[in-house]
Amino acid sequence: MSSPFQNEALFQIVEQGSLNIYFVRDDGTRYSLSNGASDYFLGDMDIFYPKSNNIYAEAAESLTCISFSIEQNKEILLSNAKFLELICVSLASKIGTMTTMDAAPASLTERVLSYMKYKCSSETLKGVEQAAFRLHCSARQLQRILNQCETAGLVEKLGKGTYRLTNNHI
Repeated sequence: MSSPFQNEALFQIVEQGSLNIYFVRDDGTRYSLSNGASDYFLGDMDIFYPKSNNIYAEAAESLTCISFSIEQNKEILLSNAKFLELICVSLASKIGTMTTMDAAPASLTERVLSYMKYKCSSETLKGVEQAAFRLHCSARQLQRILNQCETAGLVEKLGKGTYRLTNNHI
């Protein structure tokens, strides 16, 4: 979808599918920044700020996007108040999400339970690897926490890599 090696800055609107956005640190580790689905914007920062050399957007599944060159359309985009309003909402949402992720450090157990409650459909975590990436921990750490939570009756295991919150949580 987007990488530092891409020459042309594109504004992209996700029509269908989902993607993961991450930052690659100098030591090569990946840090999850966001994930998006339908109506998610890519390139909104590129309209106002030089492209970062370490941010990648990667399709998580089959993806359909509408895209166009920022450079070729910049003047038109910046003169359209409705477009700028959409960009402001998009950027504010992204900043809010990142602020919330970093604002109140909590234990990994608390983060896992909050993630399941507020970010997982039907309070059900599906896929330990992807959830670990989003929670900024290893899959092994997450599995250990899920096993402890299952023993404590906070979650129930539904199948391989699938856990649901019980009524005993938080």
